[in-house]
Amino acid sequence: MTLSDLRRRLADHLPPLAVRVLHLARTEAAALGAFLIIALGSLMFLELAEDLSEEGDHALDLWVLSALRAPGNPGDPIGPWWVQEGAVDLTSLGGISVLSLFTLLAVSYLLLQRHRGAALRLVVGLIGAVVLSEGLKAVFERERPPATYQVVETLNASFPSGHALLSTVFYLSLGTLVAQGLKRRREKAWVLGSAVSLALIVGITRVYLGAHWLSDVLAGWCVGGAWAMSLWLAAWALERHGRRRAARLADSEAGA
Repeated sequence: MTLSDLRRRLADHLPPLAVRVLHLARTEAAALGAFLIIALGSLMFLELAEDLSEEGDHALDLWVLSALRAPGNPGDPIGPWWVQEGAVDLTSLGGISVLSLFTLLAVSYLLLQRHRGAALRLVVGLIGAVVLSEGLKAVFERERPPATYQVVETLNASFPSGHALLSTVFYLSLGTLVAQGLKRRREKAWVLGSAVSLALIVGITRVYLGAHWLSDVLAGWCVGGAWAMSLWLAAWALERHGRRRAARLADSEAGA
């Protein structure tokens, strides 16, 4: 039995709604995956935000932070000296200065290639990420971990992690743009996996360096992932609408 035969048999036995859902899942898997990330990211962020008022979860944050410190010395992260130096270097990959530079380079290249929509998506993504980060920090006003745990300087409120949020938005947005131009699935998977890994590395370094609680970083990943996938979904919908409109125009011209 071929795959086509199996599909026909399923269509004969399943309700029409189930058949449409299966067809949508097969043809629009990427869009459904993006929508799922948006939904899960939003729900997880709301759960984390609600837990801020509960004392039990703060104990988990403190336990994780303490576990990353040498016994009896909260200002000394575990591991050899070069691990700390590497974390300080890597955490800058989520800083606004570095991401602004990367965005400028990527946008200028996209404009040279006349990909104005992709360039606009990166710019809107980073600006929106900054607005979300600063706005949510102002709403929750959570204090940073104690200064004795911090290896790097910090400026504003703690929840959510701005580095985790901004890096997730930028690297996911850039990764999806690059993946769209690739044909092989393993190449797409490598690019997207690299983008996710960069966002994870930035978030982990924020906890390791004592700049954020674990829940701050989780919240940053959730908001960043939801925002990045919202931008991708909007771009996908506009592109699909454009293709349908072009097809209708071609049909009308052929009929005339």
